[in-house]
Amino acid sequence: MLKSDTFFGGKRETPTPNSPFSASSNLTSGSTSNIPKASNPVSTPVNHSSSSTNEVGSKLIVGPNIKLKGVEITDCDTLVVEGRVEATMNSRVIHIAEKGAFKGSAEIDLAEIYGEFDGDLTVREKLVIYSTGKVSGKIRYGKVVIEEGGQLTGEVQVGTSSPASVKPAAVTAVA
Repeated sequence: MLKSDTFFGGKRETPTPNSPFSASSNLTSGSTSNIPKASNPVSTPVNHSSSSTNEVGSKLIVGPNIKLKGVEITDCDTLVVEGRVEATMNSRVIHIAEKGAFKGSAEIDLAEIYGEFDGDLTVREKLVIYSTGKVSGKIRYGKVVIEEGGQLTGEVQVGTSSPASVKPAAVTAVA
């Protein structure tokens, strides 16, 4: 590949044609003008408009051992809680992991609860409480699914609007 009279000698190494190391001798001389350009770029631009990951929209993940306190979460399509959150939010989806906890108020389209929610929860479409999930406080929902072992306690109301004629019932449900 490389031709040289001596390995450590003072003579300069000359590259052989089509060698993958053909630019290495130019690097030692300080000249970079003879470095060949790559004909095919290593990375290609990504068309984000057709990417399936963008269908999810904006996503905030509060990781394990993270505490987020005293905030208002806006313009977030999906909130994933693996740590602790004390906040107010109006979003599309909330996913509380098994070791995650949310305290505050939330207006959501879809709630998936594996961990704990405490506060004022309005779920416009579907509330899903898994076997490890605990939901307490003032809860309003369109539809509810409670897996065996899941807990729902507090003031519970079917429907997301609160007309004056409907009285919420205090309910404690353990599946």
